[in-house]
Amino acid sequence: MAAAYSGPGLLPGEGGGGSVRSYLLHRAKPHLPPWLAVGATGLAGALGNWRWGDSAAAGVGLTLASVALTGATWWAGKSTSQQRRLHSAITVAAGSAWVTAACLAGPTAGPLDDLYLMGGPVVALSWNVRMVLRHNTDPTGENGDKGLLAKVGLARAQIGEAKVEPNRVTAPVALAAGEQTNDDMTKALGNIASALDLPTSAVRYTPDPDSNRRGELVIVPEDMLAEVVEWEGPSNLGGSIADPLDVGRYDDGAPLLLWLPGDPEAGRNSTHLLIAGGTGSGKGDTALNLLTETLSRRDVVVWFSDPKAFQDFAPLRPGLDWGVEGGTDTEILVEAVKAAIPARTRWLGAHGYRQWVPEAAQTQNDPEHTCRADGRACGCAGMPFLVSWFEEAANTLRALGDDAFTGIAQEARSAGISLVVSLQRPSYDQISTSTRASLPSVIALGCDRRDEDFSLPDEVLAAGAHPGAWGNRRPGYCYVVSPGIPEDRYPSPGRTRRFTHRAVPVMELLATWAQRNAATADPVTAGAAVSVAGTAYTGRIAADGPQPTALRAVPEEDDMNHTGLLVDPEDQDIDPEADLPQAEAGDDAPIFGQDTGRKPSPEEARELFAAALEEFEQSGQMIVGPKDFTDWCDRHQLSRPWVSARLKEAAANGRLEPTNTTGRWRIVPALTAA
Repeated sequence: MAAAYSGPGLLPGEGGGGSVRSYLLHRAKPHLPPWLAVGATGLAGALGNWRWGDSAAAGVGLTLASVALTGATWWAGKSTSQQRRLHSAITVAAGSAWVTAACLAGPTAGPLDDLYLMGGPVVALSWNVRMVLRHNTDPTGENGDKGLLAKVGLARAQIGEAKVEPNRVTAPVALAAGEQTNDDMTKALGNIASALDLPTSAVRYTPDPDSNRRGELVIVPEDMLAEVVEWEGPSNLGGSIADPLDVGRYDDGAPLLLWLPGDPEAGRNSTHLLIAGGTGSGKGDTALNLLTETLSRRDVVVWFSDPKAFQDFAPLRPGLDWGVEGGTDTEILVEAVKAAIPARTRWLGAHGYRQWVPEAAQTQNDPEHTCRADGRACGCAGMPFLVSWFEEAANTLRALGDDAFTGIAQEARSAGISLVVSLQRPSYDQISTSTRASLPSVIALGCDRRDEDFSLPDEVLAAGAHPGAWGNRRPGYCYVVSPGIPEDRYPSPGRTRRFTHRAVPVMELLATWAQRNAATADPVTAGAAVSVAGTAYTGRIAADGPQPTALRAVPEEDDMNHTGLLVDPEDQDIDPEADLPQAEAGDDAPIFGQDTGRKPSPEEARELFAAALEEFEQSGQMIVGPKDFTDWCDRHQLSRPWVSARLKEAAANGRLEPTNTTGRWRIVPALTAA
């Protein structure tokens, strides 16, 4: 038996002897509606004549109805092209006029039947021809929208079939070969936004990496970010830091997600993050979104520096593994992170991890991840992910130099450490170009137009991202560039959630949860921190232990209502009504012009200097320099140059180590001194 014909264009499952018939019917279906309308018009004329053939009132009503229908068609077509509007109005006017005449005089009276037999097919064919031309395979951009691309100078560009989603339209674009490039399209985005009466940020273009004339045009007609959304709590309490961090939403309503650790299965690298935005851009709320998401995960610890004395982050401070307020403490934190990198890298390598994964944070009971030579499970304590966060980093960079974070940024990712740097203006005079190049991820909030190049890559700006258009007028609006986010999302604006006074109790509960349930620093990381910071590093304080000293000694409400005098603690037991004591021998001795004492011998001076280093170490001040010995020099009649020489001598003996900052030295704890 001969095989049944199966021509092109058949629907799935079509075949057999009816294939030709089915194929022809399938191809004819789109062209049938105009012919069905012609048939319905003839039937309406015949039935109307049977009903109203002798009624004068029906004639008046049918005439008015014909005029009204034609006018309504013209009005309804104002949003379409001029050609379609005119074609529709003429078709309706002709059809309604013939129906009116046929109802009153009869469909076969005079020339009405001939007009129907000749005019009906002509009208139907005109719509068929229009449909065929609409699917022209060589369009020039002049389509139903009056040639949007032609208006912006891209007349020969082609727009493919658009993908319509809620509040997002994505259409493939093919520019004219040999005449136009993707650069021409990116330059035209502002004009396209103007033609559509939309803001510039609502129109984006993502070039095809394999072509210089193809890409995708994305249009978001409605700004869904205008409504402020308040933070109500973390998205994944008790989850892993390897899960996405939800920090807001995009302008089409999709969640704004990012990742800090890498994922070898997904091919995603671990990343460092820059948070950049001008004053009033919502940088503080953005940081709170990210920090609350981070602290809500079970396998991460956070080392946090805030020179603003935790003005925004005080409710979360108990949940931090280590929090410092800038100055010397931040110097110590930087050095501790540097010391932790090789220690953590060595541990990960010894346990068979090429990069940090969630399994590394668990007790090592898997023989595939053991440090034992015999291949048996080692049972070592797990190593949580470490986030080293430097808020208001411009302050730290001014004190330590613009390359203070360069070593960390270049080496920490392989050690399961993410560096988060927050500052207003990431320009070359604020942060070194080497450090900036090692921060692959960025949350770019509103900024000065001149600073856009410092915040976002050139290709993202070319695709339509413009944080300079917001300035400080739209707090929380941002662009996010980070591994794991599709590249076509890079130029899509998002907005982080806002933190108000209503969020404070929830943040305090989150900090308590972190104290009780989140990870603590593993022995390797904690040991590296103690080797640098000594007693300055204590780790997270337990929820039932002594809490950090309040930032205000007197509560605000007590301060506002206080009517008495504030007394120094050493004077609080003095009775103001008691008589002064009687004079005693020696009270009249002069206190000026006396001998100031003997200058210590070189051996005594060195012993005093060693004792001073021990005092600094015991107080937790592990970074010192000549300026820290100013009062000490005055007491012992020693000069700062002498102290500088002793500092260099102590470094040679292994008691001190140099830092990145000239004239600053890190104390090596006495127990580990060389």
